[in-house]
Amino acid sequence: MIHIVLFQPEIPQNTGNVGRMCALTRSRLHLVHPLGFKINDRNLKRAGMDYWRSLDVHEHADWEHFRASEAAPRRLWLFTTKSELGFWDVRFEDGDGLVFGNEGSGAPGWLHSELGDRRITIPHANPGLRSLNLSTAAGIAAYEALRQTGGFGPPPRILG
Repeated sequence: MIHIVLFQPEIPQNTGNVGRMCALTRSRLHLVHPLGFKINDRNLKRAGMDYWRSLDVHEHADWEHFRASEAAPRRLWLFTTKSELGFWDVRFEDGDGLVFGNEGSGAPGWLHSELGDRRITIPHANPGLRSLNLSTAAGIAAYEALRQTGGFGPPPRILG
């Protein structure tokens, strides 16, 4: 199982989209409070509320409660624009947690320090632009981690 960890997400549609992706991939979603919205039908419906009931979701009062949780992943990777190490350059393992900062300010400095050698980035071709949308980045990262760990069963035969 892959864990997706959203640190203080602010936009309900992004969280709904990530939740939908987690339900479809059987990944566990961790929401670290405070959130910038309330989890209810009105806020999440368009982005995946109908999938919410099939979702393995855990809410945590703050980062310390997340780290102390028995449901938390054993190893964490922080996805950030402040890293030179690309996510293709690491080997994910079953049970890893993929951590994403919030849409407005990303991850705070203390979180960068805590996960220092496990900070990675999703490369992009236009250095003049900052980053991908949160839900897009989480989807790209989750599918690469699942590909590497065999999360969808044995690797397919590659044609070409």
